[in-house]
Amino acid sequence: PSVDASETDTEYRIRAALPDVKKEDVKVTLEDGVLCIQGERKSHKEEKNEKVHRVEIQQGSFYRSFTMPVDADPEKVSAKYENGMLDVSIAKGQAKKPNGRQITIR
Repeated sequence: PSVDASETDTEYRIRAALPDVKKEDVKVTLEDGVLCIQGERKSHKEEKNEKVHRVEIQQGSFYRSFTMPVDADPEKVSAKYENGMLDVSIAKGQAKKPNGRQITIR
């Protein structure tokens, strides 16, 4: 799906356009600094007395992933789905210092 990615002083936002996708068919996860959006757009079912002439709307499973900046706070994530738009907000925190230590040279 198409997405917009933006940020403010306090958060990162990912907005994904998911027309014809039900809320229960979407899964959002954030693990090891990677935000994943996945789901499935069900195929169009022909109605009785309906003949389909063209199918251009993509159907099937989808998956998008985004590496979050080091100051994204994995404990402060929220998602909202309304009118075919998924809006994910990730609060900014303090950048984590990389684990490290000084190595003694012998």
